[in-house]
Amino acid sequence: MPRVRDPLVVGRVIGDVLDPFTSSISLRVTYGNREVSNGCEFRPSAVVNQPRVEIGGNDLRTCYTLVMVDPDAPSPSEPNLREYLHWLVMDIPESTGTTFGQEIVHYESPRPTVGIHRYVFALFRQIGRQTVDAPGWRQNFNTRDFAEIYNLGLPVAAVYYNCMREGGVGGRRL
Repeated sequence: MPRVRDPLVVGRVIGDVLDPFTSSISLRVTYGNREVSNGCEFRPSAVVNQPRVEIGGNDLRTCYTLVMVDPDAPSPSEPNLREYLHWLVMDIPESTGTTFGQEIVHYESPRPTVGIHRYVFALFRQIGRQTVDAPGWRQNFNTRDFAEIYNLGLPVAAVYYNCMREGGVGGRRL
């Protein structure tokens, strides 16, 4: 029986951005009518507006934090701005979405100029509602450090997509 390979490991999201974790809640991210699935490709024109994010479950007392980062900024071969923070939303009640949370850092649409970038959505379960200050800058954000500072633990769900400039050709191979 062939072993199933985790696309988050194959795409180096586990390792570059996140530590290994077990997904325990559903996370659905859609741009327009197209759902994000691990490793799928989007062009910048398709991701201009913030996506719709839906979290599974049925306990409105449980809250989540959503982090969206680009670990390949400014280029996959020299990611010296890793991780670039594109979006940060906290206090999202279970069974709802980001529109019910508190946006700490507003959505900035991806605009890669060199290479194929990964855009990672990581979802963390909060212990309770928290007050969080927005980081002073977006570049060199560290998802692991952020989760540790705010006692978020390991993610409970994650998904990522690939994106390259509008006229780019090619793609990542899994």
